[in-house]
Amino acid sequence: MLLVVLSTCQFFGQEMTGSQLLEKANEYHDPDGNWATFSGTFNVTMKTPTKSDRHSMIRIDLPNEYFNLYAIQDKTKYGYILDKEKCQINFNGNIATEKEKTANNLSCERAKMYQNYYTYLYGLPMKLKDIGTIIHEKVALKKFKGKDYLVLKVTYKKEVGEDTWYFYFDPSTYAMKIYQFYHEEEKNDGEFILLSGLEIVNGIKMPKKRAWYYNKGEKYLGTDFLSVAQRYD
Repeated sequence: MLLVVLSTCQFFGQEMTGSQLLEKANEYHDPDGNWATFSGTFNVTMKTPTKSDRHSMIRIDLPNEYFNLYAIQDKTKYGYILDKEKCQINFNGNIATEKEKTANNLSCERAKMYQNYYTYLYGLPMKLKDIGTIIHEKVALKKFKGKDYLVLKVTYKKEVGEDTWYFYFDPSTYAMKIYQFYHEEEKNDGEFILLSGLEIVNGIKMPKKRAWYYNKGEKYLGTDFLSVAQRYD
């Protein structure tokens, strides 16, 4: 049985194209094609070795170009609202003053950064169909920490991004299990992220836990925990 499984993995790694692998992965994570019209809310708790937990409630409404992040860390509460071209920044329950923005590194540029960050990470692997994404058609079969994966290489047009990404999929289910990125691959910089568990958000299977590590030395950075939405006070 083991030989059959390994032979099947090898066959898919050699014969399946990158575009075909991405389609299989999207079918697993978003079987009803909900991401294109995604409008939902979820919570993310970030745990790191050196800081207090950060609890965030995130709302993404793609059809209405709306993004809302509400975060609590220690006794500090802050929020970003992006409604199409409008930007609002809140601090401890009120609209932030210029002094509060400066003291706490709050800005509309950071709001946009968070919007892109959460939309990209929690929209994977569906986001790999966005314009400017370059799917490399050669699929590799790689072993990572003792397990076999089908690996998709992704780069981007210059105006979109300069990092090189690798996405690791379970060869039997096509579930996304790991992703890894490099700024300069020959330097082994960047990070890898181990994914585990599932949370269903608007019919989409999203990884429940994301554990982050540096590629170089495999130093642990922290873990994000996803849960269905509830109000933080």
